[in-house]
Amino acid sequence: MRNNRSWLKPATAAAGALALGMSMAACSNSGESAASNRPENEVHVLVYGDAGNDVERAMVDKFNETSDVKVVLDTIPGADYQQKLQTIIDTDSAPDVFFNWGGGSITDYVDAGLLMPLDDFIAEDPQLKDAFLPSVFDTAVVDDKAYGIPMRGTQPVMLFSNEEVLANAGVDGAPETWDELLDAVEKLKAAGVTPIALGGADEWPTLMWVEYVYDRVAGPELFESALAGDTEVWDSEESREALGMLRELVDAGAFGTNFQSVKFTDGGSASLLSSGQAGFELMGSWAYSTHQDAAPEFVETALGYSEFPTIDGGKGDPANLVGNTNNFYSVLANTRYPDTVRDFLKLMYSDEFVQEQVAIGNLPTTTNTEQFLDQSADPEYARFQYGLVEQAPAFQLSWDQAYPPSATPAIHGAMSDFFSGRIDEDGFIAAMQGL
Repeated sequence: MRNNRSWLKPATAAAGALALGMSMAACSNSGESAASNRPENEVHVLVYGDAGNDVERAMVDKFNETSDVKVVLDTIPGADYQQKLQTIIDTDSAPDVFFNWGGGSITDYVDAGLLMPLDDFIAEDPQLKDAFLPSVFDTAVVDDKAYGIPMRGTQPVMLFSNEEVLANAGVDGAPETWDELLDAVEKLKAAGVTPIALGGADEWPTLMWVEYVYDRVAGPELFESALAGDTEVWDSEESREALGMLRELVDAGAFGTNFQSVKFTDGGSASLLSSGQAGFELMGSWAYSTHQDAAPEFVETALGYSEFPTIDGGKGDPANLVGNTNNFYSVLANTRYPDTVRDFLKLMYSDEFVQEQVAIGNLPTTTNTEQFLDQSADPEYARFQYGLVEQAPAFQLSWDQAYPPSATPAIHGAMSDFFSGRIDEDGFIAAMQGL
C-alpha cells in the first residue's frame, strides 16, 4: 500500500460528479444549426467552470492563432453546470462542443439525437482514438459509436489529509486499513476536530464513500451486475456488509453532525481540511487544484494524499479505483462548423496539451503521457497518480455517471437518506432495486 506524504504542487483540475437532474426523453432536435443566434465564424465550447480552465483557455488561444473560425470558451460554475447545460442543450444557445463525463451523462442526449457520432472524424484522423488509452476512450462510446474525445485527465478518487492535523492528533499518517481509519476517527474526535470533511449537501461526495466500500467488500462485479439489470445483488450478503460498515462509520461521528449542510462546490469541505478543522477528505483528484487556488500555503506545507484503505476479507482488490476515467468533449449534431470542431479536438492529444495538463498536476490519458511526467509541477505526485491508474485492476466509473441521468435523483436520495439515518439498510436496498 502506497502512502505518500509529500507536499503537493498544483494538481488536476476536474469536475465533480454532478449528474443530470431530469431525463432527455422529451427532448427534440429542431434541426436548426447550433447557436444559430450567434455571430458567424464562431464555435462555442462549454466547460465546467473551475480552476482547470486555464488549460482550456491556452488551447483555445493556440487554436485561434491559425483558424479563421474562432473558438469561444464559455464556462458555467461547477455547481450549476449540469442544470444549465440541460436547459440550453436543445436551444439556439446550445454550445457546439461541451464538457461531460461520458457514460450515463450523455446517453440521454444520444438517444435524443442531439450528439454527433465522431466516427467520421476518427476515420479521417485515427489519432483521435488511437492516441488515448482504450479503456478511457471507450467510456464515451454508446451503441458502438464514439461520442466523446478525452480532455483534461483521469480523476481517481483519493483520500486527502491535513498532515499537521493528523500529527497533532497522534495519527501516524494515512490509514492503510479500515480498522486504522476507525482508530484515526476516534483520535481526531478526541483532538476536537471533524475526522472527515464531507460535502454532503452536494450529495455526490457522499457517494464516493459508498462506491469504495462496496468495491472493497464485494469487488466491482456487484455494481457491474446491478448496472446490467440484476437488482437482486443489492440484497446480497456483501451489499448488506458494505452498508453495515458505512453505518458504523457514520455512527462513529466520522463526518461530524452537520455534513449534510456542507458543500464541496462552494469550497466548504475543502476549507475544513485546509483550515485544520478536519483530518481527511475523500475526493477526486481535482481537489488539488481547488486547494492550490484557495490555500496555496496549505498545499506547500500540509496537504497529503493516499489510497483508499483496504478492508480485511473483502473481495475487491486493494488497488481498485473509483472515480472518473476522464472528462470528454462531445459535439452537437447540428454544429455549424464541423471541420473546425474536428481540428480543435486534435489538440487534445497534442504534446502541448499534455504538457499544459501535467504542469498543473493533471494526468491526461494519452498514450504519450508518461514521457512528460517529469515536467509536472510535482513529478512525485504525478507518478503516484499515474501508478494508481496504471496498476488498477478495475477503475469503476462513478455510479451517478454509469447509470442514465434519470436514475441520479434516486441514487443520490437513497444514499443521502441512508447517511442521515432517515432510512435503514432495507430502505437503501429497496431504493436501489427500484432503479
